[in-house]
Amino acid sequence: MAWPIGMALLLALIFAGVPIAFAMTAVGLIGVVSIVGWHPALAMLGQVFFDSGRSYTLSVVPLFLLMGNLVVQSGVAGDLYAAANAWLRHRKGGLAMATIVACGGFSSVCGSSLATTATMARISLPAMRKYGYSDRLAASSIAAGGTLGILIPPSVILVIYGILTQQNIGKLFLAGLLPGLIGVIGYMIAVRLSLVVYSEHLETQPKLPLIDRIRALRGVVWALALFVFVLGGIYLGVFTATEAAGMGAGGAFLLTFMRGRLTLRATLSTLFDTAKTTAVMFFILFGALYFLNYVNFSGLTGDLRNWINAFGVGPYPVIFMIVLIYLVLGCLLESISMITLTVPILFPIVTGLGFDPIWFGIFVVIATELSFITPPIGMNVFVMRTVAPDIPLERIFAGILPFVAMDVVRLALLIALPAMALVIPNSM
Repeated sequence: MAWPIGMALLLALIFAGVPIAFAMTAVGLIGVVSIVGWHPALAMLGQVFFDSGRSYTLSVVPLFLLMGNLVVQSGVAGDLYAAANAWLRHRKGGLAMATIVACGGFSSVCGSSLATTATMARISLPAMRKYGYSDRLAASSIAAGGTLGILIPPSVILVIYGILTQQNIGKLFLAGLLPGLIGVIGYMIAVRLSLVVYSEHLETQPKLPLIDRIRALRGVVWALALFVFVLGGIYLGVFTATEAAGMGAGGAFLLTFMRGRLTLRATLSTLFDTAKTTAVMFFILFGALYFLNYVNFSGLTGDLRNWINAFGVGPYPVIFMIVLIYLVLGCLLESISMITLTVPILFPIVTGLGFDPIWFGIFVVIATELSFITPPIGMNVFVMRTVAPDIPLERIFAGILPFVAMDVVRLALLIALPAMALVIPNSM
């Protein structure tokens, strides 16, 4: 089966609503059978699933998922928002800025974009409505801030990227720090732009005394300590990313216990959710790894590279085309499916053009973040709509445009200044 037929079949199955894990596995199996025959293809299928399932490296996925779920259970998101609000409440647009900062802080110990959006929506939306924020600004700031969950480490998406490309997960985590911080700053600028563009008239709260602002930080000290412990251990070489995941899960368990949230019912629910999410992610990942065998056998990446050379297209037009691909896929797929479908095809091409593989991982994640909030379909916008069904989608999309502009600027900065992602991991 020639690879154009295989890709067409894969897209047809996805559009038909077939789960992407099964679609990639089925197309990979049919493609490999057409090249090497039934017996080698089936043997390879069993080997990929068996060897991947018993891989020590993959244990990082459920451990970081458990860490994030325990942090959600601990209720630390409320304290993060309270602390950010204490320092920013007196500024115009301060509650929206506090939401962005809280989303960034929550992302650093959660790692999930959808969880960050859903959690912060329940906490910050009522407060913003109370002080006269329009639903347009309130909902868009939450939806945009939630995208930080897949970049600021620990990020499960970066773990998946590292496994697919055999890159150092610890370096990927460290590479996401500076672009993630720039994302927080950019979104805060987007809030101020929104105030100007839409002429928002907001109530401001009185400035708290310094002692009260310092007291507000007490609730986030342990969450901050957990983040520094995990990332600092990786940076200093004290433990690997896999070991850091175990230490982080243990630290999150201790944090939940110290906050009095370690009840039997809630903990069993957290463990069940972690197991369920892990199973889904593993099926997607294993399907992608088997599909990668078909990609290699079919010569897809070699043909695409030859076409690029034949047309004389430079490296940066290729990067621009990749951004467009992610914007389109963001209308159809969630982040894990996007990464597992595209990275096996694009990674050899991009690295062949001379781009750093760690840099490309951060680029892919930011492009995915951008697709999460880009009209007409942005995953985080629909999560926001689910939490607050009374807010029309068109109002959220109208408010999201300044945040989209900031993401475009951040992506341009990353392309122009690769050191933005590489300076920290290169200093390890």
